[in-house]
Amino acid sequence: MSQRTRAGLLALCLLAVLWGAAAFVPLPYVTYYPGPTVDILGTGDDGEETVQVTGHEAFYDEGELRMTTVYVSSPQEDVTLPDLLKAYFDPDAAVWPRSSIYAPDETDESSDRQSDLAMMSSQDTAIAAALTELGEDLDPVVEVLDVTPGLPADGRLEVRDVLLEVGDTTITEAQDVVDAVEGAEVGEPIPFVVRRDGERVRVEITPEEVDGSPRVGITPAEGFDFPFQVSVAISDNIGGPSAGLMMSLAIYDTLTPGSMTDGADIAGTGTITPAGEVGPIGGIQQKIAAARDAGAELFFVPADNCDGIGGVDPGDMRLARATTMSSAVTTLADWVDDPDASLPSCEDTAS
Repeated sequence: MSQRTRAGLLALCLLAVLWGAAAFVPLPYVTYYPGPTVDILGTGDDGEETVQVTGHEAFYDEGELRMTTVYVSSPQEDVTLPDLLKAYFDPDAAVWPRSSIYAPDETDESSDRQSDLAMMSSQDTAIAAALTELGEDLDPVVEVLDVTPGLPADGRLEVRDVLLEVGDTTITEAQDVVDAVEGAEVGEPIPFVVRRDGERVRVEITPEEVDGSPRVGITPAEGFDFPFQVSVAISDNIGGPSAGLMMSLAIYDTLTPGSMTDGADIAGTGTITPAGEVGPIGGIQQKIAAARDAGAELFFVPADNCDGIGGVDPGDMRLARATTMSSAVTTLADWVDDPDASLPSCEDTAS
């Protein structure tokens, strides 16, 4: 064996070792894959309806309104070169820089917590959007969205407590709570007056110093006094705000006689505001693929996501652009009346 041959073989061996090592090196990317879809008009594992209503007649009819999800690699999950290559060659997957999805110090735990809070807030907003569409006038309130374990409010305040007063401040917006706590003295009790289960409750909480400021460990959020109780039982392992539109449509359908879907399988995505405005979400291509594979016949695309659906294969499923909940209700009615009807589409806004 010549010296050149030996050198060539050695170089190949070294290259193989380097490639092998590179295969296990974590890379700063995140992968997206289509996740499961959930029929919000359906029932959970316990056989109970996903949309539950107390204090108002509920109508449970045939048809499906599906929220869509995405499998996203978590902040602390190692994404290696083989993972990226697998996603790259999968037409329904996507790869994004980690920095565009997660904060530098984000952990699996903090990401899950933020996602859970976003889902909780989204449910309240979806209820508000549905009731507003039905003509209900809703009174705004400020409520406890989250209580941080180990901080002073833990065990004193509860999620869904309606905040009425903090110290001498009457609460009308979430910032009032923040200002009242930050203006208090560390170590000095503050009286909190809340409405809990219809009763006025007064508790005293002593702020602690956290990051140089007084804190009690709650997240206040603006919500609503609903005229009756509506809840949406979504699995704990699904979070985020992107199911807002589909939850609001499912609630609206449950509160009105007859089936909005006429027994068909409808899917979609989009955040929602209390006024019913539909906002953009992440992973639009993966959500369309998930709905297609689940057999959906019509899919609602948020208008602000229209520029991100190029190249996605919807199969036989129609894509309809959604700007508001009201427009989605109209679009669905038009489609049920005639599946070949002209519907708002992303092509309508193409330049």
